[in-house]
Amino acid sequence: RYKELVSYVKEFGDTRVPARFTKNPALGQWVCNQRSNFKNFQNGIVSCGISTDKIQQLSNIGFEWRIQSSASWIDLARSAEMILKSQVVITSCNKRKEFEFSC
Repeated sequence: RYKELVSYVKEFGDTRVPARFTKNPALGQWVCNQRSNFKNFQNGIVSCGISTDKIQQLSNIGFEWRIQSSASWIDLARSAEMILKSQVVITSCNKRKEFEFSC
């Protein structure tokens, strides 16, 4: 999954993969697991599932080990962007208008 994360960073500019990333759900779950494993590592749990080598490797690409609560809005926006590639918007005049996101 590391290579998939590197590709994500190239596309989005950060490592904040949403937990429910529709384009690659397994990557979102893997990233969540890395953060959880790191927290266990910091708490001294020996069998935490992450090594110092993996921590260094992820840190080298700017992995964000802790995400502040405001990140949930970013995750939500990314998820919405992926889902709403081509949806219908109701304008204030109650007229339907087609649109597409240009990513």
